[in-house]
Amino acid sequence: MFRKYILLLLSFLLSFNVFSASFKGQIKDAKTGEPLIGATVLLKNTKFGTAAGLDGSFQIKNIPSGEYEAQISCISYKTSTIKVTIKNEDAVVNIALVENAQQTLNEIVITASADKSTENIARQLERNSNQLMNIVSGKAIEISPDLTVANLIQRVSGVSIERNSNGDGQYAILRGMDKRYNYTLVNGIKIPSPDNKYRYVPLDIFPSELLGRLEITKTLTPDMEGDAVGGVVNMVMKDAPNQLEIRANIASGYNELFLNKGFSSFDRSQINSLSPYELNGKDYSATVSDFPKSTASVQTKTPLPNLVGGFSIGNRFLQNKLGVIVAASYQNTYRGSNSTFFSSTVYDTERTSRITGLAERQFSDQQKRLGLHAKVDFRLSKKSKIQWYNAYMNLTNEQLRETKNTELSIGGYDPVKGNAGLSFSTRSRLTQQQILNSTLQGNHFLLEKLKLNWSAVYSFATNIIPDNTTVSVLGKRENFIETKTYASQSARRWEHNSDQDYAAYLNLAYTTLFSGNSLEMSVGGLYRDKIRDNFYNNYQFQPSNAFTLYGKDFVSNADINYTLSNPRGSAASALTYKATEQVSAEYVMAKLQLKKLQAIGGLRAEQTNQGYEMLFPLGELRPSGNQTYNDFLPSISLKYELKPTQFLRTSYFRSINRPGFFEIVPGKVVNEEYQERGNPDLKRAIADNFDIRYEVFPNPSDQVMFGLFYKHIKDPIEYALNVDATRGQDVFYSPGNYGNATNYGLEFNFIKYFQKFGIKANYTYTSSSITTQKIIRERDANGNLFSKNVEQTRPLYGQSAHVGNLTMLFKDTKNAWDAQLAASYTGERINTVSQFLDNDLWQEAFIQMDASIEKGFEGKWVIFAKANNLLDTPLRVIIKNTNPINQDIYLDTKSGNRTLIRQDYYKRSFIVGVRFKM
Repeated sequence: MFRKYILLLLSFLLSFNVFSASFKGQIKDAKTGEPLIGATVLLKNTKFGTAAGLDGSFQIKNIPSGEYEAQISCISYKTSTIKVTIKNEDAVVNIALVENAQQTLNEIVITASADKSTENIARQLERNSNQLMNIVSGKAIEISPDLTVANLIQRVSGVSIERNSNGDGQYAILRGMDKRYNYTLVNGIKIPSPDNKYRYVPLDIFPSELLGRLEITKTLTPDMEGDAVGGVVNMVMKDAPNQLEIRANIASGYNELFLNKGFSSFDRSQINSLSPYELNGKDYSATVSDFPKSTASVQTKTPLPNLVGGFSIGNRFLQNKLGVIVAASYQNTYRGSNSTFFSSTVYDTERTSRITGLAERQFSDQQKRLGLHAKVDFRLSKKSKIQWYNAYMNLTNEQLRETKNTELSIGGYDPVKGNAGLSFSTRSRLTQQQILNSTLQGNHFLLEKLKLNWSAVYSFATNIIPDNTTVSVLGKRENFIETKTYASQSARRWEHNSDQDYAAYLNLAYTTLFSGNSLEMSVGGLYRDKIRDNFYNNYQFQPSNAFTLYGKDFVSNADINYTLSNPRGSAASALTYKATEQVSAEYVMAKLQLKKLQAIGGLRAEQTNQGYEMLFPLGELRPSGNQTYNDFLPSISLKYELKPTQFLRTSYFRSINRPGFFEIVPGKVVNEEYQERGNPDLKRAIADNFDIRYEVFPNPSDQVMFGLFYKHIKDPIEYALNVDATRGQDVFYSPGNYGNATNYGLEFNFIKYFQKFGIKANYTYTSSSITTQKIIRERDANGNLFSKNVEQTRPLYGQSAHVGNLTMLFKDTKNAWDAQLAASYTGERINTVSQFLDNDLWQEAFIQMDASIEKGFEGKWVIFAKANNLLDTPLRVIIKNTNPINQDIYLDTKSGNRTLIRQDYYKRSFIVGVRFKM
């Protein structure tokens, strides 16, 4: 009986295989060969149907044998119907759809055009670009787990990011070149930085959802500004759509950090935006009543959920001549970190730093990010177009940092008995950063072969930190019991700076024939006038009673009564100055297109006039200064077509890196861990850059790239800790030029889609080398301590040998599912350069993992979720050595033969939301 059932089951299975099969194939654009993602395939009069996957392929399984009519359709393409015969084997058909350029409906003509935000368009732009370029498409940005450009950019090959104190990405490091070696564009126009010291732009101020695409350019042509060694970040904002389009989204979520502890904040309602010095003049003697106590009053509570939202509307009018788009993005997020920081110093003849103190810090950050974007373009004629673009970005960060300091280097420290000297510090800080850019551009064909484009630009960037308040309290630990004891000093300071840029661009291009081949010759230039204003004002306070006792005279910081030590304030600082910079540039460039070879070459000349004036010098020898220099920057790029889908590129270009304004001001700023000083003798860095890359585009959506690069940098600018020549106990952080440096490596990119799945992977190996002088201490024959300089070769600051990304994609068009899991790996890199041999601080290697998923409904609604830092990856900073004396102070079992200096944990963040598109 059992054998009979087995035979019946086998017969059924065999009959299923004989009388059913699948219908599969690939759907493409008949003209371009581009896979048509989401095209639908239906077998008429049946329930069988599906949608094309990420590579345009489709498969309908278990179809009974028979004759069918398959209907294939896709938006903006003509529907195609074919006959399909299903027998005992799979039917495989590749289908090409023809674009339906115009469709007439109720006498309204709708002109369809390609969606510029797709992955395929991004690959096409990379393939056709004049420079080596990597692009993140608008579609990839939309489904990415990242809310800001700073976090998004880490997905690009050769890019790692530097994070701020709450774990959010802030600056990009391209090809191992620190953030200072890159510049940032919005729609191809350079923007100023709100940073109070440097010229590089913090990318966390930009919401990613306003972007149409993100371009990372790694080589320069003569028509591009020449001050990039690592590369250029270009944020291409959204364009007006071809028909009315309305988008909106809203989401909410939480940071895991505040599930187990409260969020600490202060009352910012009474903050004075201007200091008493600014309000009343330099001769005014301030009193304690001029300083409200609200910034010293700490409130701890459960934070509200994070809120993220956006809206955009765009359309074209006047028979498509006029395009308008307006977009806004708002984010209110609560972030923070738990941080451990060990202070250290090199003592006597010891070769590795001795741990001297422990700071346990808790950060609470409320970030409000607002982005506004508006663009109007008007086609004057078929040969002339103008556009006006405006962008406003605002990042307000309210941060409270609470610190407990344990003194580990004095006699009172006894870990066995649980005794130590303590101090407590609370810092409340409000930071407001803004960037405004307004650009008017025109593109005109003056003649059939002569093209003119121009830009008139105004940009403004500010950074305001009003009433930055620090309150210190002494304490002690006895028998492992910790108590606060006496009130200590307090400080209040005001800082603000602004950059105003006026710029004009002009380019002329003439196209002709040379030996039957297309030749485009172009000339152009720019002029930029930059004005920088910096202001710093500081007030110091001491307790009115030197023995103000905790628990008796005060309970909270706001209870402490103070005496003002400097009633007129202190504005004398390297951070109070005015600076100007004028840059003018001219270039000539030729682009020759042969049958298989494209050659672009030319020369760019840039003239720089940079100066500063300290407003309150303190005996500095050079309170004002000016430097001018001229640079000639040649470049050549070649692209050879090996096959229609394979290309070989090679290029050479020379570029520079200018010092920032603050870097050449010869004053000093007292930070919490060390002084920082400018260097008026700081020179620009000059780099010669070489690239070669092999590219394969098997189809419009897939990609394989392999490249090599080499950079030789003269006078690279690096920061290092130095010892004052006259006051040996003073250590300061300062920029300098350190001989010559090299930086070389390889890059690999891989993108592949198949059915519902996709993979994006990239890897970059970078090796850099710079030789600088370091200090070691020894004793002579008489036992006297002396210092001597030795040379040490090390990598460039911020350069990781290994950087990689792996993103796994899932897309089910039929059921409207999208998901991705993204992991980024950043190898170890120098975090801070020490003046002592073998004492550089290194950030350990780490993996950042994020995820996102979304589900669409009825073609208009999408529910989505994003998760960040799934592995709860910490930032760890170490010295690659140990000092035996540190074993008596602390034990770090995770570092092995390393000394832990810093460890920050940020926890996971999650948001869930809904998106609408009409």
